[in-house]
Amino acid sequence: MKVVTLAPRVDTEKCTGCKTCERVCPVLAIKVVDRVSVVDEERCRGCANCEQRCPEYALTMVKRENPITVKTDVEKVPYEEIINLCLKAKLNPEQLVCYCTATRADEVAAAILLGAKSPEDISLVTGVRTGCKVECIQPMLRLLEAAGIKPQPPKNGWQWYGRTPTVWEIPEEIKAKYNKRGFYFDEDIKLLDEVVAAKPADRRGD
Repeated sequence: MKVVTLAPRVDTEKCTGCKTCERVCPVLAIKVVDRVSVVDEERCRGCANCEQRCPEYALTMVKRENPITVKTDVEKVPYEEIINLCLKAKLNPEQLVCYCTATRADEVAAAILLGAKSPEDISLVTGVRTGCKVECIQPMLRLLEAAGIKPQPPKNGWQWYGRTPTVWEIPEEIKAKYNKRGFYFDEDIKLLDEVVAAKPADRRGD
């Protein structure tokens, strides 16, 4: 769950319509119209990417009159389906995938099972990737891939979509080469398999 308390305010005198803000927004909540940035506050998740990246300092984060609570209810999906999707993505359902918002894999899986088809969709309904915006893209992509979805980067976005290989995907020849240098991939895989397969606690009703 994320409580969004801020939203960007545009200084139209400073804004040059360069579209930097539009390209860095993880939920596509800001667009340039007639050479001026326009914010969709209902979509905005208060990440401040636009403010931090604006070369003209034309955006300022201000307090919302009415904060927005962002959360996908895992109870809307049979939990067995959530578990199956997480396991396919090599993630434990209770594993934190976004430290900034304390969002777990099961909520992201539920969002996908309820219709989210891209990182932007997931960010919009869970808040994931609206903190540091760095670490959580990988588990999001893994869960989307496990669901058979291959998202394409936004047409005007600068969001990076490359999925890095996991330890399970390292070729045998690479393992053999680096095992001699003190890397123990098979031991790592065994431990991570145990983490993935650990039985989730029943958190319903918490």
